[in-house]
Amino acid sequence: MTKRVDLAMSHAKVADHAKIQRYTVELGEAEKERRRLEEELRVAIAAGELTLHYQPQFRLPHQQLSGCEALVRWHNPRRGLISPATFIPLAEESALIVDLGYWVMERACRQALEWDFVGRNLGMSVNVSAHQFEQPDFVERVRTILHTTGFPGEHLILELTESLVLRDISQAQRHVNDLHTHAIRIAIDDFGTGYSSLNMLAQLPFEHLKIDRSFVRDLTAQEAYAEPSRARVLMRGITGLAHSLQLKVIAEGVETDEQLSLLQELGCDKVQGYLLGRPVPPEEAAVWLERVQA
Repeated sequence: MTKRVDLAMSHAKVADHAKIQRYTVELGEAEKERRRLEEELRVAIAAGELTLHYQPQFRLPHQQLSGCEALVRWHNPRRGLISPATFIPLAEESALIVDLGYWVMERACRQALEWDFVGRNLGMSVNVSAHQFEQPDFVERVRTILHTTGFPGEHLILELTESLVLRDISQAQRHVNDLHTHAIRIAIDDFGTGYSSLNMLAQLPFEHLKIDRSFVRDLTAQEAYAEPSRARVLMRGITGLAHSLQLKVIAEGVETDEQLSLLQELGCDKVQGYLLGRPVPPEEAAVWLERVQA
């Protein structure tokens, strides 16, 4: 009975429409399925079932390859391809995200070495979760991965969301400053979707500001406002602020030629999105490297 009450309470906390949640058979079955998937994910991490796909990032205005973002994929032998939107939140809830995050980082560093990112002067971007970043030994484990793989820190870009940084600004200062002393670059991801702090940008040695895809989408959305649109005004302001702080601006989610043209006009430094390249396996991603002289 206690387990049923706890389960109902946990669902009530995340429900958007109800303060009261009753235990049902369906709720119990959904929880069992979640636990089965969690255990399968635990096994998958240990057994090496996960793979990385890579999405290219390009410098404007000439669309030169500047690097890739590593994105984890899971092909479950029984269930088939499972969306990151399903298993990443599950990993975060169960703290599996910590081991998963370091696995992604090490695999991405090894792939970047194989592709000679150092000789080609490219960067490998890796996402960092809140649970991973909050570990006291986070910086030491990143350094260990770099030492073990032999990948130089200046070619690794760790992407942190602004909400992650603002959860504990003092810890973020320690970690980011320590990473900076080892030449590891930091990007603020999904900028503008959380509680943005301009003071945070001034205090910490970030190198990249990554604009959320929602901003990019709104650039070309049909609006009832007179031109220039509010989205474009905001984008121009964010870009100008970033440049005044010596930050490079990356826009993600670029899907149309119109968005690409506007971002270039607004002074964006780098772009990524389906228009220029989807996340693909290493053997397909290697094609982009043919355009780069080592």
